[in-house]
Amino acid sequence: MVRDTFTVIAEPTRRRILDELRTSERSVGELVTSLAVSQPTVSKHLKVLRDAGLVASRTAAQQRMYRVELAPLQMVQAWLEPYARLWTHHLDRLEQHLDKQEQS
Repeated sequence: MVRDTFTVIAEPTRRRILDELRTSERSVGELVTSLAVSQPTVSKHLKVLRDAGLVASRTAAQQRMYRVELAPLQMVQAWLEPYARLWTHHLDRLEQHLDKQEQS
């Protein structure tokens, strides 16, 4: 079942898994250790992430190694971009206001 990316990343444990996978591939065992959650919990969340296309895996000897897939996250970034511009605009205006306050 393909799930909405926003729904999938709304769950905190899944975001923690993505954070762990951001820097390098990890096995389920490594994720269990670094996240301090049970193996069944990690496996359950990895399945949801995999079904949503947010992670992919490969087999290395006896382990399955997981990595982040960027395409769904690029869609999230594209959706967030107008809001980032809005915040930048507001912060620029605040800076201008504060600069005027300093000059007064």
